[in-house]
Amino acid sequence: MKKTVLGKSGLKVTVAGFGVLPIGPSQLKLPVEEGAEIIRYALDKGINFMDTAQYYRTYPYISKALEDGKYDDVIICSKSLCEDYDGMMDAIYEARRDLNREKIDIFLMHEVRSGQLEERKGAWQALVDAKAQGLVHSIGLSTHHVDTTMAAADMEELDVVFPLINYMGLGIRKGEEFATKEEMMAAIKKCHDAGKGVFSMKAFGGGSLTANYQQALDYVFEKDEIDSVMIGFGKKSDVDDIFAYLDGTMPKDYNPDVSKKKVYVNQEDCEGCGACKRACPAGAIFYNEDGLAEVDHEKCLTCGYCSPVCPVRAVIMY
Repeated sequence: MKKTVLGKSGLKVTVAGFGVLPIGPSQLKLPVEEGAEIIRYALDKGINFMDTAQYYRTYPYISKALEDGKYDDVIICSKSLCEDYDGMMDAIYEARRDLNREKIDIFLMHEVRSGQLEERKGAWQALVDAKAQGLVHSIGLSTHHVDTTMAAADMEELDVVFPLINYMGLGIRKGEEFATKEEMMAAIKKCHDAGKGVFSMKAFGGGSLTANYQQALDYVFEKDEIDSVMIGFGKKSDVDDIFAYLDGTMPKDYNPDVSKKKVYVNQEDCEGCGACKRACPAGAIFYNEDGLAEVDHEKCLTCGYCSPVCPVRAVIMY
């Protein structure tokens, strides 16, 4: 697979990366060895870039996949939701320990929302210090928010940014409001022009756009401002699909079979705002005992009306 340099980080990564979240406890809940085998399969085919996070709880899968020392060139990005200095430093040490790596290639502030850069300045300082100490190679942030992406372009010490972008604009925010894909692309261009490495998330909108597989991928892969696209893989055939797409052997009318996919609400992301419940025409979404949204699959029509209105992209399909 073709590789590209991730902005001023200097890291050489494949144009498609392996998003490890789907194989873990939040979604497919695969046994560690089974998930590790999928990772090894992708690495053997040529992918060298992986994304994980502290709260994904997927470090064991990566550690298992890499335990034989065969994959020396793999680039790992992790991230943490911690807001203070000590919490972020602890998250970095946890990643180093659990991934068995002296230096983490990329570490990010995870899902930075509008107005949070000031609130999380302690966590950012921890990343700056960790890089200076040689614990981390490159630092940055992930976000769904246009204004945060714009601000990232002006952060001198920031190497990389990991924004949400897809052809339908699902999940893109600006403050408390939804924003457009055009606004996010303008922010991404600003980051790219400033020399920041840019790799993107949620090309399929959390699974909602998978039925339009090639259209979704065309949109992000045609953008020169995006260095790499992180794709969530849950099985080997997902890996085969991205290679067929990129090497041009995929039939033009191909789309994956999504007939068995179901809609879920990620309980670790849901904030119980009720937007999805109000949008559901079948009355399939209810509040559980924790006050969070869940889907009654006996009633769900998989119409997708709930997905665009979720402010935190907690509605997913797999």
